[in-house]
Amino acid sequence: MIRRLIVAVVVLAVVAAVILWFLTAPKSFAEADLPDHTPDLANGETMFWAGGCESCHAAPDATGDDLLKLGGGLAMATPFGTFNVPNISPDEQTGIGTWTTADFVGALKYGVGKGGVHLYPAFPYTSYQRMKVEDIIDLKAFMDTLPPVENVVADHELGFPFNIRRGLGLWQLAFAGNGTFIPDPQASDQINRGAYLVEGPGHCGECHTPRNMAGATIADRAYSGGPAPEGDGTIPNITPDPETGIGSWSEDDLVTFFKTGFTPDFDSVGSTMAPVQRNLAMLSDEDIAAIAAYLKTLPAIASEPEPAS
Repeated sequence: MIRRLIVAVVVLAVVAAVILWFLTAPKSFAEADLPDHTPDLANGETMFWAGGCESCHAAPDATGDDLLKLGGGLAMATPFGTFNVPNISPDEQTGIGTWTTADFVGALKYGVGKGGVHLYPAFPYTSYQRMKVEDIIDLKAFMDTLPPVENVVADHELGFPFNIRRGLGLWQLAFAGNGTFIPDPQASDQINRGAYLVEGPGHCGECHTPRNMAGATIADRAYSGGPAPEGDGTIPNITPDPETGIGSWSEDDLVTFFKTGFTPDFDSVGSTMAPVQRNLAMLSDEDIAAIAAYLKTLPAIASEPEPAS
């Protein structure tokens, strides 16, 4: 009887392991899945600034043309460990110069890098997955024109179990999101454009939405602010809540802030929002206005009170 029980337990363990192995398998994006699309470099540059690529992947003190040198190396300390931001310049030895367009699309849509390796969601593919494949192709084409930077970035510094990448397959099943952005047929073209930029390439919710213990954003508190993902300070509420959010800001106030970095009270942007504002200022007037218009349509959610110290 005991022997049969042991055999049954072993068989169940093997079956569970096989199921787990398949559930956590990285997805792939094949060249054959790419649409017939001629890259648009101007749109690729728009996606670059909307996506804030230089904010993480350029040197922290970069200015001017150096913002386009995406050699990585920034260390992001989080409750899960330290993520060292990779080199995504076109360098073939230390960057992503050998990545195909399909590799790049797979990274943004599925969170899977070249060679079929899961990527940590410190890279916000949970938002980038909402982008249209054509926009991702354009972004890749633009990034291919940037200077190659030779820079070997250290591995992430993560303890067990977070250093087991295969486990990210389960995390993705539970938390990765809903795929490509779908426009709201009841909303205007401007609102849908703003929604796309905010929810997709802009990945605003990755910082402005609180997270659960697994590091996933909490959907019913979207954009209501909370602890900084890197564990230092707080991120403000950008819903139209009149007390704790941007309810008192007009669309023009938001446009001015995105363009200049100045709030309605003539305070200036700082901290991690400074490079974000710098990127937003590179967008067209129409796109900036669309982002402002969309933010004013968000449900007003009061910020949760900070815990007593």
